[in-house]
Amino acid sequence: MADDIEARLAAVPAPTTSPAGGGDGPDDYLERRTLRRGSAGWLLLTGLGVAYVVSGDFSGWNVGLDKGGFGGLAIATVLMGAMYACLVFSLAELSTILPTAGGGYGFARRALGPWGGFLTGTAILIEYILAPAAIVIFIGDYVESLGLFGLTSSWPVYLGCFVVFIGVHLWGVGEALRFSLVVTAVAVAALLIFAVGAFTEFSADGLNDIPVDPSAFGSNSWLPLGVLGIWAAFPFGMWFFLGVEGVPLAAEEAKDPVRSMPKALAISMGILTLLALITFFAATGAQGADAVRTAGNPLVVALEGDDGPTALSRFVNYAGLAGLVASFFSLIYAGSRQLFALSRAGYLPRFLSLTSRRKAPYLGLIIPGAIGFALAASTGNGARMLNIAVFGATISYALMALSHIVLRRREPQLERPYRTPGGILTSSVAFVLALSALVATFLVDKDAAFIALAVYAVALAYFAFYSRHHLVASAPEEEFAALAEAEAELARD
Repeated sequence: MADDIEARLAAVPAPTTSPAGGGDGPDDYLERRTLRRGSAGWLLLTGLGVAYVVSGDFSGWNVGLDKGGFGGLAIATVLMGAMYACLVFSLAELSTILPTAGGGYGFARRALGPWGGFLTGTAILIEYILAPAAIVIFIGDYVESLGLFGLTSSWPVYLGCFVVFIGVHLWGVGEALRFSLVVTAVAVAALLIFAVGAFTEFSADGLNDIPVDPSAFGSNSWLPLGVLGIWAAFPFGMWFFLGVEGVPLAAEEAKDPVRSMPKALAISMGILTLLALITFFAATGAQGADAVRTAGNPLVVALEGDDGPTALSRFVNYAGLAGLVASFFSLIYAGSRQLFALSRAGYLPRFLSLTSRRKAPYLGLIIPGAIGFALAASTGNGARMLNIAVFGATISYALMALSHIVLRRREPQLERPYRTPGGILTSSVAFVLALSALVATFLVDKDAAFIALAVYAVALAYFAFYSRHHLVASAPEEEFAALAEAEAELARD
């Protein structure tokens, strides 16, 4: 049987020659598109998972108070936390089956075919290209408000961030992830110090001090904007966890990904849950939900109150900058690896997956960085870009959860070094909640949702009319799929 499978795989066409491939054979093609393996153990992967998300603890989540009040955001955060927990457990299993740089795209490619892989990969790219552009705008706002460097315009900050931090990524993945771990540790320590200070001023009465809208269905002091406010707060409950699903994108550069990936995902999710809990309660209880619900820097507002700036509030303000840098830096990494994997397999132009002598996908870093800088400098609308990123994220979550369900049902005998607790039930919960969150994005920013749909439509047209006819059979994700198809044919014979 093994000989038959190898024969069937040998019959799959090799990459077609092109300027990007240079006319090389499969081995040469992949040699020019190789990442540095064994660069990250479970600790660096855990740091990466927390780094993706930590900026969301410093700002953004509090707008959910304005959409649903304390009770609405609390319920939304619990539901979104459940979605991410179920998704992370599902991804932990999938990442041990397919430990490649494709991450969610690779999982969906195996389970849902080329169309499913492209739909998932495109949604992930929307998230990881738009989110850094949004965060760099927030970094610029922080730098300007803190009076650093005497800047009165933020675009030099945008340019400096992209140039410096992409440069670190070009230097090497090990160095980049160690830098990310250090900055993330500073941000996490600052959140814990903030909580200690804020809890000294905690009052339960402040949690429900947002005025009640009597016209809203089911409104009360805990749900001042009614039951619908819970749903509208979904995207903001996501901000405590948004991005953690990107850890599997480091699979090809990880040490022993089969063991380290599930461990890193579980620990990351545990840390983020703890940070969400203490940040949410400390910030709203210190000065009241009404005081922080529209603040650009809610943690600082929670500490200052009527007394004005304090030493602790100034420290948290600077630490917020560290949190933004950590997330910006790590999201650049995630976007480059998803772009690399899609390009290497031919779903996007192949030249984007070329790697340097230090095994960094240099064009996959530089081109999205240039797009991000252009978007940030031309629009300055970080909230809109984050809403577009959330839209893409929810689509990818639903498709990744569906991939877990399909593989469990279609390939029950597939070797699974790690198995998701609860199995299909767990991924089904993630799937339903992801679809609910997708609909909720229209309640927050319809324009952002339709912009994301337009980008999606353009990408799908490119795939339908061109790239699906030029896929690279020797790319890891395609080989996995071809092997599965050959095995299925043999089983039918």
